[in-house]
Amino acid sequence: MPAAVGVIDRVDPMLHSITIDNVVLIEHQVVELGPGFNVLTGETGAGKSMVIDALALVLGGRARPDAVRSGTREAEVAALFEVEAGSRVADKLEAAGVPCDGELVVRRVVQAEGRSRAFLNGKVSTAAQLAELAPDLCDIASQHESVSLTDPGTHLEYLDAFGKLDIQRDSLAEKVAELSGIVREIEKVREAERDRAEREDFLAFQYREIEDLDPSLGEETELESERARLRHAEKLQTATQAAADRLYEGDDTVCDQLARISSELDAAAAIDQTLAPHARAVESAREELADAARALSRYASGIETSAERLAEVDDRWFRLQKLLRKHGPTTHELLAHRDDLKRQLDQLAGASDLLAELEAKRDDLLSTVAVEARGLSRKRRDAAANLADSIGRELGGLGMGRARVVVDVSPVPAPVAGELPLVDGARLTSSGIDRVEFLIAPNKGEDPRPLRKIASGGELSRALLALKRVLAEKGPAGLYVFDEVDAGVSGAIAEVIGRAIADVARHRQVLCITHLPQIAALADQHFVVGKTEVKGRTTSTLKRLSASERVEEIARMIGGVKVGEAARRAAVELLGAKK
Repeated sequence: MPAAVGVIDRVDPMLHSITIDNVVLIEHQVVELGPGFNVLTGETGAGKSMVIDALALVLGGRARPDAVRSGTREAEVAALFEVEAGSRVADKLEAAGVPCDGELVVRRVVQAEGRSRAFLNGKVSTAAQLAELAPDLCDIASQHESVSLTDPGTHLEYLDAFGKLDIQRDSLAEKVAELSGIVREIEKVREAERDRAEREDFLAFQYREIEDLDPSLGEETELESERARLRHAEKLQTATQAAADRLYEGDDTVCDQLARISSELDAAAAIDQTLAPHARAVESAREELADAARALSRYASGIETSAERLAEVDDRWFRLQKLLRKHGPTTHELLAHRDDLKRQLDQLAGASDLLAELEAKRDDLLSTVAVEARGLSRKRRDAAANLADSIGRELGGLGMGRARVVVDVSPVPAPVAGELPLVDGARLTSSGIDRVEFLIAPNKGEDPRPLRKIASGGELSRALLALKRVLAEKGPAGLYVFDEVDAGVSGAIAEVIGRAIADVARHRQVLCITHLPQIAALADQHFVVGKTEVKGRTTSTLKRLSASERVEEIARMIGGVKVGEAARRAAVELLGAKK
């Protein structure tokens, strides 16, 4: 039995508001949706579909030049979503490097010439990134928009959620990932085997070339320094010995002069003590210069001018530079490359044993994976029958009692050349060996067809409503949009459809465009779209209705342009029945 209308169990992520500027007839409009059931009404041609078009833009829909209001340079739509930490949306944003602290602003700008820009929380993005997020944010049920439930790629996930098979699928996915890694490793070993001899010779040559030189870490810097000293030995010896002579070892050196100055200042300091610090400073300078002179003299004496050593250093330096150009630019990378060469050579030497070991490991794991994949497939087929029955019952209550639903579970077609081994002739994927697609025959005697090929927008919307009601707690999207769900239905069925939407709204935020008062009366928030003409320009506006305004709007939907008391009483009765 459906729960009471207006009781909301879950609404995350939720669309808080959408701001629309210069989209077709809408000049500027801010729409603040509430949780639960939001309804949008208005006369035909007032601009209700423009709101859906604007929402589709921020979900990555195609940017068309005709979406830009005539006479303006660009249209802009910004949607503010509340995002829960740890949700799929939050994880996707984090992976994309988009900051998110509980809120997501998706903005799309479309220029009159058709070019567009997209932004996620202010970060420049692409329409493809918006489209990737869309299934987790919003699901639009309309004959004009593609929706996640019409995409067969999502159907397996929905079926697994319905059958509570997620844990089993995730467990299988881990084993398939491990199997994929083993298969890739086997292929690498086989590839290595095919050109093993040639490659082994090539790797061994590189390894010997490095080993023969046997460089040490940082040796390039040491060789550069020693080479410079050897090439300029005479100049260095002359400069350092001359400095030592002038400072300390020659006649009348700098140190001798400072010694005399220091002695004179000591004598003066005996008369005036304020000169004592200066005398000490001069003596300290003399002692430091004397130490420096002795060090320079030792350096000059130790300079090596061997032509043989220079030739030896030059030869090693040139050999090292040649290796660094190939594998550098420093000895750190060169030594790392040597270690990698050794590892590859060891691997080639033991390739045969490794291949046999990997193949045995693959066969054991494949056997386990195949058993689990077959078991998961059987459970999916059982769940598929139950899901089809549940959706069929929902369609019966929505005025499509002759519709037949099939949840088709079939083997994944084998590729021409696949990475993983086949299981019972089916391609093995991270989800198992099944592909799932929801099929429906809207009328008796017709063959079931994919949802996306249902011609009638009303039938499609009701089929999607039935699916969403059965799967209300299973899908990722926080907002469901229903457009034309009431097409071609009677008053009695309209109320059933309305209550079905209200039931979905217990678990999700819902936005529904409708022409029927029976549906509009069940909403938690009611918005109306109207048209005005100012200075020869037509503009669509959207307004959230108060309680009294809501009575008038529903009365208009019942009675037409001229609203009488009977229509008002009927409107009050419909609104009262909601409670």
